[in-house]
Order: sequence, then C-alpha cells, then structure tokens
Amino acid sequence: VQLVESGGGLVQPGGSLRLSCAAANYIYSRYCMGWFRQAPGKERERVAAIHSAGTTLYIDAVKGRFTISQDNGKNTLYLQMNSLKPEDTAMYYCAADRYCRMSRRWDEYTDWGQGTQVTVSS
Repeated sequence: VQLVESGGGLVQPGGSLRLSCAAANYIYSRYCMGWFRQAPGKERERVAAIHSAGTTLYIDAVKGRFTISQDNGKNTLYLQMNSLKPEDTAMYYCAADRYCRMSRRWDEYTDWGQGTQVTVSS
C-alpha cells in the first residue's frame, strides 16, 4: 500500500479534523497530490490539490475552511478541516497523480489510499 490515510472520525458541526496521508517516498517526491471525497449517492469530487511546486487548489465549498499542506520530512500530506459542516460528511481519499495534471477528475489520479470516513453531526 503506497498511500495510507488517517484522522477521520465523528465531529460536531463547527469542529475541526486533520486528515493525514503517509506516502511512499517515490510518490511523495515526484507526484502531485490531492484529497477527494465521496458522499453516498454522489460522485467523487476533488476537494483540494497541491502541486510539487507548492501551488494549491480548492473547491469553492471548502475555501477558507480547509487547508492542504505537506510535511516533506515525513512524506505526509495533510488536510486541515475547520468549521466543518454536515455537508462535509463523506469518505475522504488521498490520491496522487504521477503526471501532475492537477485535474478535477478522479480518473486522472493514478494512486489511491483506502479512504477515511469523516462524519459531521450533532
């Protein structure tokens, strides 16, 4: 397994969680990476992405609340999620693209983690 997520759980609305994704060194050092989520009955959507040069992208629904970042010393990708809302409830996936396209399309990412569940509920 090359990507391993952790950090999901149950949180009340307005709360925070930080997701982590530990990546194999050959992925972390060369690929661009992103966080996707998929709620029941909905399509998988890219929440945030980060280029190896540092550029970040977010969907409008999470701008100002979520932050994607990397810890180069630990080969780990993070997603800090603040001011969580019930509509953020989903399975969250870490993904990597060896071609670094920074695409919104989930099928253009070449490596995936197993996912971690985030539930926002009172």
